[in-house]
Amino acid sequence: MRLPIIAAALLATCATAMASGFPVTVKSCNRDVTFETAPKRAVSHDVNLTEMMLALGLADHMAGYSGISGWKTLSEDLRKGVGELPELAPQYVSKEVLLGADTDLFFAGWNYGMKVGGDVTPDTLAPFKIAVYELTESCIHIMKKDKSSLQDMYADLLNLGAIFGVREKAEVLVAGYEKELADFQAELPKLDKPVNVFIYDSGEQKPFTAGRYAMPTAIIEAAGGKNIVDDVESSWVEIGWEPVIERNPDMVVIVNYGEVTAEQKIDYMRTNPAFKDIEAVKNNRFFVLEYNEATPGPRNIAAIKRLAAAMRAD
Repeated sequence: MRLPIIAAALLATCATAMASGFPVTVKSCNRDVTFETAPKRAVSHDVNLTEMMLALGLADHMAGYSGISGWKTLSEDLRKGVGELPELAPQYVSKEVLLGADTDLFFAGWNYGMKVGGDVTPDTLAPFKIAVYELTESCIHIMKKDKSSLQDMYADLLNLGAIFGVREKAEVLVAGYEKELADFQAELPKLDKPVNVFIYDSGEQKPFTAGRYAMPTAIIEAAGGKNIVDDVESSWVEIGWEPVIERNPDMVVIVNYGEVTAEQKIDYMRTNPAFKDIEAVKNNRFFVLEYNEATPGPRNIAAIKRLAAAMRAD
């Protein structure tokens, strides 16, 4: 008599899985990743990826997060969102820590918690049954992809929605972002020409900036500008100061995080004689983006709106 009971239980389980959209397969960079059920012990790395999880209401599916307090401070709203979730590592999380947290999904990216050839990658975690979903913007480090766009961020939210069985919530969220941006751009005063923008992330001897495949390029273009190094075939990258001086940006966008404050970065450019003829420096046109505004995540649309207003302020 046990066989019919077992069969009925299996049928019920299958029916529940099908009703919730599982199993589901999503594209993660150049891999297809299949989930039989929604992860219950996910770990997100970095502040922007963690905010994507929170925007979809997935705190109950998380074992914790990593890579925030070592470089950045938690904003009040993020602190409230993560609640009692532990930070498993202030900077890079190790394979051992992920195993100790009984992690079943690591949401990270290349140079967002993972390094090519490093100890924590999809290949090194696979033997331990830890799935990995990779931040779309970061895929350029391991494969060819299109220029950075807001579609990268939208794709991540939609894929997370599928992975965690909250597809409808993700679709509503993305549709809301798309409409908010479209409505804003429809009313946005046109510029005579694009504002040439340099993204200054960090570094004095050589600046660390955002190239063609980093999210700030998409943010700048959506606001009505042009990244002066959008011809650099890379994501976040170190370059020399010479091309910055030669290309003479109208505005410098500072990425604010870490021990060196945004004001200190601005002062460095203001007081360095090498930069005295740059239009942005001469006209004191500096604009500050917080790290979680400049990287793919829920704050990108608000960042575009703020930057667009600053471009037209003069």
